[in-house]
Amino acid sequence: MGQSICRYCGAELKICMTDLGVAPLSNDYLANNRLSKGQHTLPLKVFYCDACKLVQVVDYEMPEGVFNEEYKYYSSFSTSWLKHSENYVDYIVKRLELTNTSKVMEIASNDGYLLQYFKKYQINPLGIEPSTSTAEIAKSKGIETIDDFFGATLAEKLVCERDKFDLIIGNNVLAHVPYIGDFVKGLSLALKESGTITLEFPHLLNLIKYNQFDTIYHEHFSYLDILSVKRIFHDNGMKIYDIQKLDTHGGSLRVFISHKANANVDISEAVENIINEELAFGLDKVNVYKEFHEKVKNIKLNIWAKLINLKKNKKTIVGYGAAAKGNTLFNYCGIKNDIIDYVADISPFKQNLYLPGSFIPVVSPERIKETKPDYVLIIPWNLKTEIISQLSYIREWGGRFLVLIPEITEL
Repeated sequence: MGQSICRYCGAELKICMTDLGVAPLSNDYLANNRLSKGQHTLPLKVFYCDACKLVQVVDYEMPEGVFNEEYKYYSSFSTSWLKHSENYVDYIVKRLELTNTSKVMEIASNDGYLLQYFKKYQINPLGIEPSTSTAEIAKSKGIETIDDFFGATLAEKLVCERDKFDLIIGNNVLAHVPYIGDFVKGLSLALKESGTITLEFPHLLNLIKYNQFDTIYHEHFSYLDILSVKRIFHDNGMKIYDIQKLDTHGGSLRVFISHKANANVDISEAVENIINEELAFGLDKVNVYKEFHEKVKNIKLNIWAKLINLKKNKKTIVGYGAAAKGNTLFNYCGIKNDIIDYVADISPFKQNLYLPGSFIPVVSPERIKETKPDYVLIIPWNLKTEIISQLSYIREWGGRFLVLIPEITEL
């Protein structure tokens, strides 16, 4: 392997956190006519930069090749995520005392899943969404949406045409940008002097602590903690002034950011508390990253043993939720349709397609009632409570739920 360079600070990357082999893009679902044509794959390796502390994939597809008209992720198909978003809007409007004249923008606004809730406050927000398929759905909801990638260039254009923003939202987007420095510079340019940015992202500490390796895929360019994020925003004239812990995506952080010069916000104790947690866990130590891959390999062996034992005992297994994390899991562990008969998903945009790499068919949830499998593998384990409630009917024929991450569990 040639020399790899940190995408933020330019230092040489020397510490490999994990190597998950070779995999296709996790949202590159295939139609039937593509099955015999092969699929583009890339190495899936994650490195730790011991200079700036940023954890990152080193072989990646440029965003234009990921977030396009073929992109199949629609946020509105999760009821729990919609509720999370509505609660956030109610909270942030009150906390920041937003009014119908406030300027609000969400980056990676997807299908309008969150921005729709500002309308009850007579706030007309702006969405930035590069995937045309999802942007069109947002527009159909009456949400103004710009089909483009956010960065310093777009930020300058927006400020020139619209002025700066009181609130900029970015849920699960900071990890999806390859040029993280340019992205954060854009945030700084677009934010009012008195404004606030809120970002949500899965916490690297939880990924390592709970062995959430299936959340690693090419579309996630970075894996974030406060040690690295604080530096990047500080370099761009901003400060983290508050942090909230969230249960979403296996444990996330909501970070509140302002300009350094904004004297109207005090830095919460939560910021120092999270940093101390990260230091106590050892996120600034290379050994934590070197040891992670050994844990991942052991999990793979345990998953193999569990699934093979079930199949030897003539058990039928299907999956539920064609989530990107499942594609990392299936491709790294070599799970195909000789183990998993099919994966059911509520999104019609994924049904009648095939999972990337494993070529497991994606079907409507109605198939579960027809085939009555012995086990339903919950792929988006972060939504297991919601899914178990939706599929409780499998108990009628003695069906059981199976979760593989962070540990193998029958429910």
